[in-house]
Amino acid sequence: MSLIDDKWEILFDKYNIENEIKSKGLFYITADQIREVKEPRLMTKFDTRESLPSVFRKKISILPVTRGKYVLGEFELYQDIPDKTSDIKQLTSAKIPDYYETIDISDIRSEANAINIMSIAGILDDFLGEEDMVQTVSGRMSSGNFGFYIHDFKRTKKNDKPYIIVNNSQVEIDGGFENLNIFSIIEGKNVVYSDFLIRQLYYPTRLWEAKISKPIRPVFMVYSNSIFRLLEYEFTEIDYYNSIKLVQERNYSLEDTEITLDDLYATWKNTIIKPEPEVTFIQADSFNKVISLVENLNESPMLTAEIAELFGFRERQADYYYNACRYLGLAEKKTNEEGVKVYITGLGKRLLRMKYKERQLEYVRLILEHQIFYDLFEIVLKTGELPDKRYIKGKMRELDVCGERLIDRRSSSVRGWLNWIITLVK
Repeated sequence: MSLIDDKWEILFDKYNIENEIKSKGLFYITADQIREVKEPRLMTKFDTRESLPSVFRKKISILPVTRGKYVLGEFELYQDIPDKTSDIKQLTSAKIPDYYETIDISDIRSEANAINIMSIAGILDDFLGEEDMVQTVSGRMSSGNFGFYIHDFKRTKKNDKPYIIVNNSQVEIDGGFENLNIFSIIEGKNVVYSDFLIRQLYYPTRLWEAKISKPIRPVFMVYSNSIFRLLEYEFTEIDYYNSIKLVQERNYSLEDTEITLDDLYATWKNTIIKPEPEVTFIQADSFNKVISLVENLNESPMLTAEIAELFGFRERQADYYYNACRYLGLAEKKTNEEGVKVYITGLGKRLLRMKYKERQLEYVRLILEHQIFYDLFEIVLKTGELPDKRYIKGKMRELDVCGERLIDRRSSSVRGWLNWIITLVK
């Protein structure tokens, strides 16, 4: 990310991009101009807000408008994904028919594989309330021609906002499923994000709504920790990029996912507290992202920069999540010919071979091995509620887990991990 930051700073300076946007509202840049500093594909792939270069200053974003041209402006391109722990969704069980001998549900690695399994298990049919959904399209294709309004941070009314015209830009669809009644566009991920790029659903929707007469139902799917999380969206005004609205959300699993309070109590009671490791104390609020990182490390070791790119993090944040995995004994750094890489540990590999319920309780045990979490979870068990941040910070001071100036920020991570534990009980 730092390299991409540096290259965009060169382009901003050379073409006076920020001032052009301030005076004209938009700035168009060609692939050839971007190629002066680096390959355009690498310079324009920002799937989350966090992945935007520093020079964009969280307000400026970029969209493709043709195969060789992009537009920059003060756009809102991203949609927040609801926090899974803040609004618990009942898990629905699904099943792969027994006669499929080639499918191993413990080894679903890629987004394409997850979409395929989701279809075979009838998850998509159930989620959409349809029958006989069949995959009919996938891959790269041309967007066709269309125009749309987009939210500009400086303007209020839709018709005052910038109007963007797209002319045969490249579109990629992870999966397009059709039956007699509808066509559903699937954007699949096997990494846990906090937000996503609306364009990944909007451009394909505009492409196909101009070609077919059936209703189009866009779905964002995340597969992580043996859970299929499906979120259906609609665009309430088809010519307005930011008219995206969440219609429904459900979670599915092919395994037994029932975890009770008694399971958590037994895990807590039987956990043996270990001395604190000589590891930086946690600053990683989302335990679901910790799990997602462990899963991706199981595929291959990664440079810190590769972790940052995968999650759309800054490199500092990538280090926070590596340290969180290391704190639990699930990751370590080693040096090879490519440099220092993050590897999954043997413990991490054994954990990922477990079934869903056993694996979640093992994550819980690894957390509770640390005195700070063991003591605070005892409060949860006794009161049925999370301790507030003031109490957590007091316990952190008592156990001297980090320096005073870090306590406030890192207490949020402690509370986030405790919240993840209790939300295992459905």
